[in-house]
Amino acid sequence: MDQNNFKSLKLGFIGGGNMATAIGAGLIRKGILDPKNVWVSGRTERTLTFWKELGAQATFKNGEVVEQSDVIFLSVKPHMLDDALDGVVKTLKEKINNKLYVSILVGISLDTLTEKLAVIDSNPRVIRSIPNTPIMIGEGITVYCTKNTRQEDIILIDRLFSFIGISQNVPESLMNAISGLSGSGPAYAYLIIEALADGGVKMGVPRPMATKFAAQVLVGAGKMVLETERHPGQLKDEVCSAGGTTITGVHAMERGQVRGSMMNAVEAAVNKANEMSRIFKA
Repeated sequence: MDQNNFKSLKLGFIGGGNMATAIGAGLIRKGILDPKNVWVSGRTERTLTFWKELGAQATFKNGEVVEQSDVIFLSVKPHMLDDALDGVVKTLKEKINNKLYVSILVGISLDTLTEKLAVIDSNPRVIRSIPNTPIMIGEGITVYCTKNTRQEDIILIDRLFSFIGISQNVPESLMNAISGLSGSGPAYAYLIIEALADGGVKMGVPRPMATKFAAQVLVGAGKMVLETERHPGQLKDEVCSAGGTTITGVHAMERGQVRGSMMNAVEAAVNKANEMSRIFKA
């Protein structure tokens, strides 16, 4: 399926916040979607104005998004899903059956999504996904799993997410674990960039230069791992000359338990996702 095939796709977002913006605005800006075929519902005039300025169709009515769209993204906060679906019920003008829904809600399982969607659709096709925010610039990661979907649904969604980064179909049992890694990962990376830049500033590097260089360090190191397919430990060792500055810096990081702190961050985020799954279980 080439890029032009998506121009006629009617894509809807129930909730027009940060992640909907990362997906929808990212695809619009890359020329994948025709903005006039993108429908978005929101709770504030400010949110709707943003989407209108992109050329999208913006509304306060969740039901209108469902009626007008081929694929509907559920992009509200997890605890707001029931209210959002109630908003669909109240504003629907016709019965809905067998539409495709893509959830980006952390911690809500396919079974729970299917049961909750039954209030608006008697036979929903459901995809649960975890994108991360760098999809806005085409460098994201999205993992997904499916229930009651067609093969063409999977091909469509996989291709759609591939336009804005890496897309991977995974077992649902891995979704919460991946959420703590790639879903939350950009926040960890920003913290590292900020800390690295602060170190440069402390040693006399101007702030704008330090931030730019710190960010590029992560970009370059990431590409080295992906493009060489070598273990990051091996690449690290090649930078660490015997008795040199880099191994001295690495030793300082190990004393500060940076490695363990990163592992703890992933574990804590996954535990939170698992807790949310229990709370939102149907």
